[in-house]
Amino acid sequence: MMTKAAKQYFDLTGRSALITGATRGIGFGLAAGLAQAGAKIILNGRNPEKLAEATDRLRLQDVSAQTLCFDVRDQPAVQKAINNYESADGPIDILINNAGIQHRQSLEDFASDKFQDVMNTNATALFYLGQAVTRHMKQRGQGKIINIASIMTKMARHHVGAYVTAKAAVGGLTRAMTAEWAAYGINCNAIGPGYISTELTQPLFEDKAFSDWLITQTPAGRWGQVDDLVGAAIFLSSPASDFMHGQVLYVDGGMTVTV
Repeated sequence: MMTKAAKQYFDLTGRSALITGATRGIGFGLAAGLAQAGAKIILNGRNPEKLAEATDRLRLQDVSAQTLCFDVRDQPAVQKAINNYESADGPIDILINNAGIQHRQSLEDFASDKFQDVMNTNATALFYLGQAVTRHMKQRGQGKIINIASIMTKMARHHVGAYVTAKAAVGGLTRAMTAEWAAYGINCNAIGPGYISTELTQPLFEDKAFSDWLITQTPAGRWGQVDDLVGAAIFLSSPASDFMHGQVLYVDGGMTVTV
């Protein structure tokens, strides 16, 4: 049997990738990384000015990108944006469900509206996006959906109860997507980042006591960087993962496998 050249397994040339929450942090880094593998990039965010700034920053890296401005929590807006893009610009081959928020508060004092907002952004929105793109992917018989999970998909920590709950739901949703959509050639998997140094984790990064504790608890002995996630995203977006379904790929410096 003839096999592909190694680089062909990870070649994204000609594929379009929509990354939600892509104006900064993990989303922006993954967009830049997939572009280097040949993908056509579509940035999502809900702030037009921040989207414009993100495209300008990508341009400095010789990467051109389109933008889709909508709130991932707004199901009608999600469906309209996806359908309009598919009609006017072509297929969305890869979806990276990255948009997320955090709210830190003890469970007994956790405001119900804040809890629901974290759930809507970090979990329910992934269902909205997955449903919208899959209706088109099924017709083509292929597609890649990558949900951004977390080490909190399988672990827990105090004062982030809504985040823990939402990320656990991401793992379940990834399996549910697989059960229903794998037969149509759609690969649904997730990446579970460990503690990655981004704007979202900046308060923890700047807390010396926490940071020192984290480094001792991580076998790799350091914080993760956004670049550490790019290889996993390219793999799950590429032909190399065509028979991989329903998995959470943890990129965490070994934190989830030690005690």
